[in-house]
Amino acid sequence: MTTKSIGNAILRIIPAIILLQTLFFKFSAAPESVFIFEKLGLEPWGRIGLGLVELLVAFLILIPRTTWIGALLGIGIMFGALFSHLTQLGIVVQNDGGTLFILALVTLAFCLILAWQNRSHIPLVKNLF
Repeated sequence: MTTKSIGNAILRIIPAIILLQTLFFKFSAAPESVFIFEKLGLEPWGRIGLGLVELLVAFLILIPRTTWIGALLGIGIMFGALFSHLTQLGIVVQNDGGTLFILALVTLAFCLILAWQNRSHIPLVKNLF
């Protein structure tokens, strides 16, 4: 494997892992997850629905042909998460030290990079270049 292909794999794997690891908490109705979605007024359907979307996004990011779709969806989800943190939840949620906020930032950054790298595959964008 070349350094470039390893780098591309890492760019896809890290956000996918972050998205997938949070699913346990969403699908098992972990108290932290229930707290967040209750505070947002979206418990339980928002928690379960977002979990399903995040599962789809993680798989789309991992498949090279659909990485751009997953990255764009991931950007949307992470902007929503960050907006929720900044407007309703706070950066620190239930004494997590800001971990969820930081994971959202990292995932957003990786998705932005993936979207930029795959911009030639995005129908509306590829016509601009």
